[in-house]
Parts: sequence; C-alpha cells; structure tokens
Amino acid sequence: MSEETQFDLVVIGSGPGGYVAAIRGAQLGLKTAIIEKEDNLGGTCLNVGCIPSKALLHSTEMYHFAGHGATEHGIDLTNLSISIEKLMAKKSKTVDQLRNGVKHLMKTNKIKVFSGLGSLEGQSKVRIRATGKDLAIEGKHIILATGSSTIELPFLKFDGKTVVSSDQAIAFDQVPAKLAVVGAGAIGLELGSVWARLGAKVDVIEFLPAIAPTFDKDVSKMAERLFKKQGLNFHLQTKVTGIKKSKGTHILTAEKGDKTIEFEVDKVLVAVGRKPYTEGLGLETVGITTDDKGRITVDAHYKTTADGVYAIGDVIPGPMLAHKAEEEAVACVERIAGQAGHVNYDVIPNVIYTEPEISSVGITEAQAKEQGIAIKSGKFNFAGNGRAIASDGTDGFVKVIADKATDKLLGVQIIGKGASELIASAVTHMEYGGSAEDIARTIHAHPTMSEALKEAAMAVDGNSIHSA
Repeated sequence: MSEETQFDLVVIGSGPGGYVAAIRGAQLGLKTAIIEKEDNLGGTCLNVGCIPSKALLHSTEMYHFAGHGATEHGIDLTNLSISIEKLMAKKSKTVDQLRNGVKHLMKTNKIKVFSGLGSLEGQSKVRIRATGKDLAIEGKHIILATGSSTIELPFLKFDGKTVVSSDQAIAFDQVPAKLAVVGAGAIGLELGSVWARLGAKVDVIEFLPAIAPTFDKDVSKMAERLFKKQGLNFHLQTKVTGIKKSKGTHILTAEKGDKTIEFEVDKVLVAVGRKPYTEGLGLETVGITTDDKGRITVDAHYKTTADGVYAIGDVIPGPMLAHKAEEEAVACVERIAGQAGHVNYDVIPNVIYTEPEISSVGITEAQAKEQGIAIKSGKFNFAGNGRAIASDGTDGFVKVIADKATDKLLGVQIIGKGASELIASAVTHMEYGGSAEDIARTIHAHPTMSEALKEAAMAVDGNSIHSA
C-alpha cells in the first residue's frame, strides 16, 4: 500500500465518539483517518438526534411561553402564530453550523476523511465502499464507532410517513393533529413535548408503570403530573399491538390488562430504544464477537477479540449517550498511545431535555435498596428557591442520596429548570469521591437555581435552611 493509504489510526464512524477519537489521535501524533458512510460528519447525534431535537425544544419552549406565560410578565403578544417552515429552517441552520465545525476540526487536525461504507477486511485492513469507487486502506489501530439505530417493532414497521422514528419526527412539515408516541423515555418525552407545544394531541403509550423509568418514583410521578398539565396524555402499563386502517383513518391498537384500546392517529412515533449499528462492518471476517444484544465485546481498554481493533460508544455495553462515547473515545486513544486513559462509569450523567428538565448521576434510591446499601437522602423543592420564584422555575426538586455510614455521595436526581446544567456540579463532587457535606459546604452564588442542590445536600442531615 502507498503511504497515502497507511495510517496509525483508522476510525470508522464520525459521530461524537468517532470524531473525538480522531481528533485525540491527531493530538497525540497519530496519523489518522476517519470513514463516514453518510453525506455529513457528526453521526446521529448531530444530524438527526441530540442537536436538532434540542433546537426544536428551545424554539417550541419560547413559543409555549409566548402563548401561556408572557401575559403574566406584562408582555402582550396578540395574534401569535408560528411557521413550521421557519422553525425547521432554524433547526437546519443550527445543524449546518455544527456540521461545518466538525468538518473544520478534521481539516485543522490534518485528519484524512474518507466517504463511504467502511468494513474490516483482514488484519489492519479496511475496505471503503462508495458509489463508483472501492478503496482499501490500512491502520495499525482501528476504532469502531458506528453508533446505533432505532429499534423497529415487528408489529409496527416504519414506513416513514405514518409510523416513524425520531429521524422523521424532527422534520414533520406540518403539525400532526393526533400523534401517538410509543415509549416514555427521553426521546418520546422530548419529541412528544415539541409537537404538543405546537398544538398536536399527543398520547404517550408506555409498557412500564412509570414514565422516565430510570429515575426514582417521586421524580417520575412529578414529571408525569407536570407533563400532563402541558397537554401530554399518558397511558401506562399499556402494550401497543399494531396499526390498522379504518374508513380512511389510521387506528393504533393497544392492550391494557384485558381491555383493548384504540387511538385514532395521524402519526405514530416509535421511541422504544436503540440498537448497536454494526451492519456491513465485517465483524465476522476478523472474528469479533457480540453479545445477545448485538453489542461488540470489549475488554477494559476497549479492545475487541481481534488484534488491533477497538470499539467505543453505542456499539459496546453501557448507556447510549453521546458524552459516554466521547469519554470512551479519549480513553481508548490514550490507551493506544500508551497513556492511562480512563472512564468513570459511576458518574455518567443522564438527562431528559423536557421543560422542566430531568437529570441524574449515580444510583437511585431504588437501586441502593436493591444493592443492600443503607442510605440517607435530602430533598429541596425549587418552590423555596428565590431565583426559581423570580424566573417561573418553581416546579421540581433536587434529591441527594448519600451513604448512611460515610456520607459519600451515591447519586443526585434533579427535576427542574436547567437541570441539565445543574447536574454537572454533582458529577464534579462525585468524581473525587465527595460527600453530601462537601456540597453543603460549597458556596453557591445567591440567587441561583444551584442553591437548591446545596440545600438538598444540607437536608441529608436535616440542616436545610430554607425548607418549610
């Protein structure tokens, strides 16, 4: 092979895990290439996931405030209207800006970008298949960072028109009159909120007994109550069974106990999770194994069962989160370069970007009980926080969970305005093994929403100042 096709590091996939791995590799002096099968760099997160959905959430939050909260502030917005075309254009502008940013980072870090489907072809070799051309390159080290794809239900096949995934639900050209959302996790709640704010009748159907099921019951219950006030209709412990057409109308069928329920729908968003995307990677050609969920088997240093091949992000076990993939990217490349890369999986934050937002880090009270850990906890309601009162953010609370014997922080859960930003402080304290008292004795500016975290930490030992 020529020098132009030989690299120290080849990354397949350009999402948050892939492009971060490529940049870190270049920073550490590795001659690096990245391969992307789609037209744009950035992966699902940038193109059809995290970024466009947050743009829509922000725009619709402002629209909802204009229609429901502005008058109380003395703001008169008569004849309020919204253009879906302009809304989508704003979303696209945001995505384009970040696409260009990733493209620029590849250039400034002198990373060779290949367009096409990358697949493993023997030791150190990668085949790149693109329209009209076929190229082979070689990498001393290869990182698989191909991400994940939406899960399709066998009885509710995607057609891209009526039954859709999040890929289509971020790009409707008009507001559906009746939207059914299957799944009450992050994606379902976020996109359900977007279209409910714009006027859709939204029914959220969840098989489990609670929405946001990875959080403690008190958080899930408050979220359900608040989202109901915003127009979301929840059908819990309900199993979707299929879809049919009757008299020109689409009917989604479901079961709750021994009862059959029908929903007249214009659109059905299936948001029941994601699965590792390994199609066409050629794992079998180099003997790479996967588990029963299709995830690539790796060791503590992200090495697969094939020499010189590593995997990170959604294709390996762990939460399917962009920031988890980014951290693994850095740790994996640093290990390749002989450094001590490491990811602390106990402090990966989880966020649902609704309004109010929901965030957490560490374990829940329920998990502590399952693990037999004696705990103490403190809670503080935003209703007692001055900044929250001044900025219409009184819904929600902060809960701090600590080890009963040592006071070490075990977990924090927040439901409230700006929870995605507030959780970072808890992550920081937990990273160094901090205690609830460490947060309680950390000075927080007044007035800020973050004071609620301090108060909840103080409440762990019954010392909250502003609790009623």
